Amino acid sequence: MGTPRRARRAPAPHERRRDPERTRARILEAAVEEFSARGYAGARVSDIAARAGVNQQLIAYYFDGKQGLYREIGRRWREHEARAVPEDLDFAETIRRYVRASADPAGGGRLLAWEGLAGTGVDDDDEGVRERDARLRQDVERIRERQAAGELDDRIDPAALVLIAMSAANALAVYPQLARGLFGVADVTSSELVERYAEQVVRLFERAPD
Repeated sequence: MGTPRRARRAPAPHERRRDPERTRARILEAAVEEFSARGYAGARVSDIAARAGVNQQLIAYYFDGKQGLYREIGRRWREHEARAVPEDLDFAETIRRYVRASADPAGGGRLLAWEGLAGTGVDDDDEGVRERDARLRQDVERIRERQAAGELDDRIDPAALVLIAMSAANALAVYPQLARGLFGVADVTSSELVERYAEQVVRLFERAPD
């Protein structure tokens, strides 16, 4: 059986003219739901339009099609990430915020997982990929600085530590079925479980006393 979709009233032409930002926001919200559920390859523009209650042609008009829509989601996520997880946070709070963001159904955790599963080994040479890789290199350098300051174990390759931390932070989004079984809960996005799990991930990276 397919995933049930909420019925939405298609906006009248005068509504689209008067409130294009609201229409764009509805399309983006629907696209996040569809891409999160099916990945980029499995998502269909017609289904995104149906979720948003708009004419399919509006996606081409506002976002230049499926690829442009996906890139816009990535761009907005990077902006949100920069605001939600500023660089001056300590490592523990950084981890907590990443766990919270990933567990949010509207966040980027599931999208990141789909990208990895669908990866061909060769990334598109676009601005989004370059921004992502530059951000990752900065993350590695910050980890190296924390290691030099004694905050984190310096025996671990900083690049590996970034990847391990990201994987752990995304676990509730990527493995909800395992989390439900392990923690005995029905809702892995509940604030109680998210905070509980975030604290455990923080402890995992705390440096043991010498």
